[in-house]
Formats: sequence, C-alpha cells, structure tokens
Amino acid sequence: MSTTTKKLAGKVALVTGASKGIGAEIARALASEGASVVVNYSSSKQGADKVVNEITAQGGKAVAVQADVSRPEDVKRLFAETKKAFGRLPSLATRVEASSISVRSWPRWPRRKVPSTAGPRPRW
Repeated sequence: MSTTTKKLAGKVALVTGASKGIGAEIARALASEGASVVVNYSSSKQGADKVVNEITAQGGKAVAVQADVSRPEDVKRLFAETKKAFGRLPSLATRVEASSISVRSWPRWPRRKVPSTAGPRPRW
C-alpha cells in the first residue's frame, strides 16, 4: 500500500465488531485508504486474526485487540493497546452492531450514525 495517495495515511482507526461481516469490511476499507487499523473483537479471535492478516498481506498496518466495549475496564485496555501498537489514540472509530453503524471522529463523539437494514434502529 502506497501511503502517498491514501486519504487516511497517518490516521489510526478503531473498528469494534471487526472480526466478521460489516465490521471486517469496514476495517479492510479503512486500511486500503491508508489507516492503521485496530480490529476489535469480543469473542472471535480467529476472525480478527484473519482480518489482520488480510490487511497486513496488502501492506497495511493492523492489530487485533479483544475487548467487550460494554465493559469500561475493557474499553480502557482497548485504548491502551491501541496507543501501545500505534503510538497514539485513534482519530476515527466505528462501532458496528446488528442494527446500525456509527462513525465517530475522536474526540468528538458522536459524529454520525448510519442505520443498517439488519434490524430496528437503536435509540440513542
């Protein structure tokens, strides 16, 4: 991956739920635009490792970090691992759920929410 023409070169992206499905596709897309990607997973280490391997095989930077984002202590560890891996906190974070995708720019939370067709729209 050449970072000279990539829109997200030098950025760190954190994608929760990135071990499969839409989250994995978002992680791959962000990496293809030059972002260093944190592939967050709750239980599917194998899926997260597969996504990381696909990104790095294309010349991108990625790391898998297990964390349950509903638990504050896991979220703290997730951000600590992100900083350890890439030297800084993410400038972009996406949260993928069955019913929506949230795109947020750090540190301004929330930025925008895009409903999916997978289920009812959550109440925020």
